[in-house]
Amino acid sequence: MPFDPEFQALYDQRAAQGGRPLYSMTLEEARAADLAAIQAGSGEPEPVAEVIDTTLPGPGGTLPVRIYRPAAAEGPLPVLVYFFGGGWTLGSIETGDAICRSLANAAGCLTVAVGYRLAPEHKFPAAVDDCDAGVRWIAEHAGRYGGDATRIAVAGDSAGGNLAAAVTLRNRDAGGPPLVAQLLVYPNTDYLADTASRRENTDPLLFNDKSVHWYWDNYLATAEDGVHPLASPLRAPDHTGLPPALVITAEYDPLRDEGEQYADRLRESGVPVESVRYPGVAHGFFAMAGTLDAGRRAVAQAAAHLRTVFADATTGV
Repeated sequence: MPFDPEFQALYDQRAAQGGRPLYSMTLEEARAADLAAIQAGSGEPEPVAEVIDTTLPGPGGTLPVRIYRPAAAEGPLPVLVYFFGGGWTLGSIETGDAICRSLANAAGCLTVAVGYRLAPEHKFPAAVDDCDAGVRWIAEHAGRYGGDATRIAVAGDSAGGNLAAAVTLRNRDAGGPPLVAQLLVYPNTDYLADTASRRENTDPLLFNDKSVHWYWDNYLATAEDGVHPLASPLRAPDHTGLPPALVITAEYDPLRDEGEQYADRLRESGVPVESVRYPGVAHGFFAMAGTLDAGRRAVAQAAAHLRTVFADATTGV
């Protein structure tokens, strides 16, 4: 299938501008370019009723937290904990700002963006430890911000989706706060993935197979770490008892197949799963709701899914 027409226009523009792959830049350049591209694609951020910037005590030091209270919503509100993407190497709570605003309003939930330590300065499992600490902190302090600690979901895109999946595994095994849902947007799920989508997506103008390897090389201290279930959730020996999931993938994404394999594994383990592939677009489209209709539709689908699971949690369904 060809590119979505809107995505084709953006691709042509990038080609005309001679866009450089992030993995060809210095870390400082890549981090700045990544944020600039995301902010350009996300459009004007939606207004919300309130934004609170605070911190939490993480296992390796203080972590930034940004809390979004939705417009026209009464508490106590369900809570969505969002982890930004960026290959564990790039990004910050600014990266997911537009997504968090949109999900807060559309899903009617308190949305909490948790910052975490980045690689290669901080290798696996630092990011998992930080995200897990964030969920535990939010469960303890939700009431202070008008949130309902009995209705917490986790979400993230790309590496953020990987971290959300890892947190659900650790949360189940370590007796953490109960989670009612996981929203995984084109997540990394397997360090050793040998899939058609990994092999086929090599275009240097897009997130590609080299991008995947670059991020993993930054994140992992050793190859052995890559097969740990908290690094590669698909390799966990047991997926039973995990929260219901919505898994969103993109047609032209090297991570497409491993994301869909993870959805299949959850389903086979008795976990309620909805999985959808968006045709004609590539990795990153979820953060481009300001320029792509597919991005807007995906965010709207994610919000509708969250509304349903939060409502079910309220009624005990």
